[in-house]
Amino acid sequence: MKDTYLTISGASEGEYSEKKSKFLAFAHHVELPEEVKEIVSEYKKQYYDARHVCYAYMLGSKRDVFRAVDDGEPSGTAGKPILGQLNSRELTDILVVVVRYFGGIKLGTSGLIEAYREAAVSVLDNATVEERTVNARVRVTYDYALMNAVMRVVKEEEPRICLQDFQLRCVLELEIRKSKLENLLNKFRLIREAKVELIEEG
Repeated sequence: MKDTYLTISGASEGEYSEKKSKFLAFAHHVELPEEVKEIVSEYKKQYYDARHVCYAYMLGSKRDVFRAVDDGEPSGTAGKPILGQLNSRELTDILVVVVRYFGGIKLGTSGLIEAYREAAVSVLDNATVEERTVNARVRVTYDYALMNAVMRVVKEEEPRICLQDFQLRCVLELEIRKSKLENLLNKFRLIREAKVELIEEG
């Protein structure tokens, strides 16, 4: 089971010119559609005099949330070639915005597709790509008497402790790489009076 994905850290910039048209490209690490909306809106304000602000994004470790936007360019000539680059590099949790300043000479459909693709290539070549793991989050609820048994499992499986709450009953929230999840759950299930639940699956 594949439990890693590729994304970028931070942001990067790139540029491409063709027949006096200038294409400014920007890549950002994003995790939510709301972030995309905010960043695109900032670019539209910043480059208010540009003819087009086109973009594409891909979200989620399964790469199943995506969108390509042509912003007034002929359909499929801007957002789609940008998205194509995200796909060919298998990137996710990423937004690429390309701002176009029109140079007075029309590029035609194939010229536009190539220009937006090359602008995306330039910004992605400058980005820092990193591999991240797909994690799951587990909650364990138990009595004080089971503390040693629970902590033994934590020590053996080495999940990240996200939350510890020791009041009337003890609650632990743990994050672990997805490929190690089943092992962790099975060990906790052997502690009969501990309640274990999956609260978030990557």
